[in-house]
Amino acid sequence: MTKKWNMIVDVANCDNCRVCFLAVKDEHTGNDFPGYAAAQPAQGHNWLEIRRKERGSAPMVEAHFMPTMCNHCDDAPCIKAARDGAVTKRADGIVIIDPVKSKGQKQIVDSCPYGAISWNEEKQIPQIWIFDAHLLDSGWTQTRAEQGCPTGVFRSVKVEDAEMQRIQAAEGLEVLKPELGTKPRVYYRNLHLFTRCFVGGSVVKVVDGVEDCVEGATVVLKRGGQEIGRATTDAFGEWKIDRLEPGSSGYRVEATGEAGRFALDFDLGDESRYLGVMQLADQG
Repeated sequence: MTKKWNMIVDVANCDNCRVCFLAVKDEHTGNDFPGYAAAQPAQGHNWLEIRRKERGSAPMVEAHFMPTMCNHCDDAPCIKAARDGAVTKRADGIVIIDPVKSKGQKQIVDSCPYGAISWNEEKQIPQIWIFDAHLLDSGWTQTRAEQGCPTGVFRSVKVEDAEMQRIQAAEGLEVLKPELGTKPRVYYRNLHLFTRCFVGGSVVKVVDGVEDCVEGATVVLKRGGQEIGRATTDAFGEWKIDRLEPGSSGYRVEATGEAGRFALDFDLGDESRYLGVMQLADQG
């Protein structure tokens, strides 16, 4: 079996420092790599981009960042759209757009459902992040983006497909837009930070007429009478339960502590929700 390159991207580790973005620019701007890629223009091309996602509402708000690039799909639409073998997939899984054969083929850009192909107006060619194939072929074991990242967002893995499937299952990895069936070779950890929702709140009790945060209260989230999540409040009385499907409904949250109980029924919209202050009271 042939070993193939895969990239694992951990969304939770990205802090938007953009060193990966600059590393790709540094490697490819003004540098021709015959057979791999023509030079990237100084402006207008982001072969590796950082997407931003904000979740929640005050006072419980999160900001997350996700590097995106060519997915080097096994069933790549760009290969089908290209003429004269302008786009090929190597035996090691990397997709290459030939900088000579692809001249004038703008339909290659339009074929990508991820928007990962850029059009070089000056050279009249489509271009992508090439997984730094020119470096890997010369003995490198990491791409420039991975080498430069200070927070461990990227992990290049060259393994057989069966082993990659094992890693995917063991680490809970996901791909972008799996419904398209393009079979990307870029996998994401903690993708739920972009695709799923959380609910949270603050649990308090009243002491001498004043609200006080409750640490250690148990919060249970139910749907259809079945428990689907559980959390314990922190020193500020706050709790959060994540990985909920956007637009879902029929939830009930129950908080329990020494001071009593609190329950609330709610529906979830398309965004994460802060459910507010939950005051424990004796239920009798």
